[in-house]
Formats: sequence, structure tokens, C-alpha cells
Amino acid sequence: MTIVNVCRSLRASSCRPLDRCYRFLPCLSDPARRSALGLKVALVMLHLIYVGMLFLFDGGLIEKTKREPWYTAIYLALFVATLVQYFVTSASSPGFVLDAMRTVNESNTIFRKALAASKQPASSKNGSVVVTVEGSQMARSLLGSNATSWTKLVMDLYPPGTSVRSLTCSYCNVEQPPRSKHCHDCDKCVLQFDHHCVWLGTCIGLGNHCKFWWYIFEETSLCLWTGIMYITYLEANISSAWWKDAIVILLLVTLSISMIFLLLLLLFHSYLVLTNQTTYELVRRRRIPYLRGVPERVYPFSKGACRNLYEFCCLRSSKYRMERLPTAQELEEKSRPYTFCDVVTCRCCC
Repeated sequence: MTIVNVCRSLRASSCRPLDRCYRFLPCLSDPARRSALGLKVALVMLHLIYVGMLFLFDGGLIEKTKREPWYTAIYLALFVATLVQYFVTSASSPGFVLDAMRTVNESNTIFRKALAASKQPASSKNGSVVVTVEGSQMARSLLGSNATSWTKLVMDLYPPGTSVRSLTCSYCNVEQPPRSKHCHDCDKCVLQFDHHCVWLGTCIGLGNHCKFWWYIFEETSLCLWTGIMYITYLEANISSAWWKDAIVILLLVTLSISMIFLLLLLLFHSYLVLTNQTTYELVRRRRIPYLRGVPERVYPFSKGACRNLYEFCCLRSSKYRMERLPTAQELEEKSRPYTFCDVVTCRCCC
């Protein structure tokens, strides 16, 4: 019994510092948030190590900085911009379905009050409405009661005869618009769900896919530039201390592997942007109900490469932009083989 009491007292004394830490930093009490914070700290430390080793070992870089300060200034600006973009993307919302539904219901209430007060014809250009729906009338969808406005809005995006029960998420108990999926890590449904990024600690969806692409682009550029500087150092100082060369070569090998992965990821997401797809739709195409009957090389939500790129980069003011499912006639048109006239008129771009 004495040994048991001693073990209990030791366990209680060891838990006191952790309790104090959790009291001052409540976010550390959640294991998921604690692991996400650990990954963020590890990623920042990796960036500092790779850049710090350059300035620590490479005396020629210091001399070049004195002669051409703009070169190092641009490199450090890219370094800072990459870390800032990482934290901005990590803190951004992917566009949750529950938030979109709450916005629709609140906008419906404001819309009906304004309509009753003014006694004027309804207009869909209400300043508080931030939900954009393609292929349907927002004003018409919001004229229902507050309890069913979201259901009507979602049902307008699906073909007639679709059952509401088949669209309802069993976890969130909310009707999912097309291209939405429940993320088990975030425990929420995400609009245009792409994937859950472990390094960022958040989902990638409609609201932050553009930020995620720019982060990958900046990270790839930073890795490429850092690798070139490492190679330049080895060429100029290959006969210096062997342990320095060993450390630089080891860092260069790991950096090259990371750069290849980032470059492939950047190309992959660029392809998704140009074809208006998501990672989830591409990987699970045969398991998604609205994509099962679509041929492999047909992109049902694509509006042409130029239009897709424009909407991805320039139409992000609405975090809750939703797309309706294409009709059978539209799918047939998209599956039609390209002809010489289509190539001349840039059908793939328009």
C-alpha cells in the first residue's frame, strides 16, 4: 500500500505543472490542437535551420550580401512571405456548410424584414447576402420560411426528384450542397472539400484552396532557391571542413526530396484548378453518387480553363459559393470529342 501511495503522489506532483500550463494555455489541453501546434513549431524550426545553416557556413553569401544586398533581401522576403502565407492558410476557414446555412438563415431574416419595411419588389442584391449560387435565383430561394430556406436553396442545386434524406449528413444533420463532404478530423461538413491537410491542421476547401495553392507555390520557390544556394556553396567550398560538407549534403538531400514532393503537389493542384476538380472528387470519383455515371475524361464542373482560373483567383469574395449539378444535356456537350473548329475557337478555354 505504501508503494501505491508513493506512485499516486508522484503522479499527482508530475501533473501539477501540466495543469498550470493548461490553465494559462487552454489550447494545449486538446490533443489534436496540441499536435497541430507541434507540427507548426517543427515546420518553422525546419525553415530556420535550412536558412540559418546557409548564413552560418557560407562566408561567400555574407560577402555577396554586402555587395548585392537586394539579392539577400529578396530571398529573406520570400522566406518571411512563405511563413506568413503558411499561418494565414492555417488560420483560414475552408468554408463550412453550417456557417453557410447560418448565413442563409440570417440573410433570409434580414431580407424579409427589409422587404416588409420598404414594400418594394424583392431584389437579390442585399448587402448581407454573401452566399453565391450558380444557376438559381437567390432571391427566390430565400423567400421561404427561415426553417426551410437552406433546404430549398440546396434542393435547387440538385436534379428534380432528389430525396432530402439522401443529402443529409448523418453527423451534422444538415443538407449538403453538391461537392460537399463531412471531414472527420474537423467534425464538420466542408464546401468543395479537397482534403484535410495535417501540416496546416485544417481542411482545404472552397474558402482557402486559393490560399493553399499560393502557399505551395511560395514553398516550392523557396525550396528551389535554397537548393541552388546550397549547391553554389558546395561548388565553392568542397575542399573545406568535411563535417560542414556532410551537414550541407545531408540537408541538400532532404531538401531535394521535399522540393520534388512540393513541385508534384503544385502541378497536381494546378491541374485541379484548371479542370475545376477537387482531390476528393478525383480520387473517389466512382464512389461519389453524382459522378458515377460521368465518363472518366469529362469534367462536369469545368467551365473552360480560363474561366476556371478566373473564378479560382478572382471570385473568392464569396466564401460560400455553391455550384449546381450539371444537367444531362450539359454532360453530353462536355463529353463531345474536340474537332478542329473547337480547337480554333478555344473551346477548352471558354
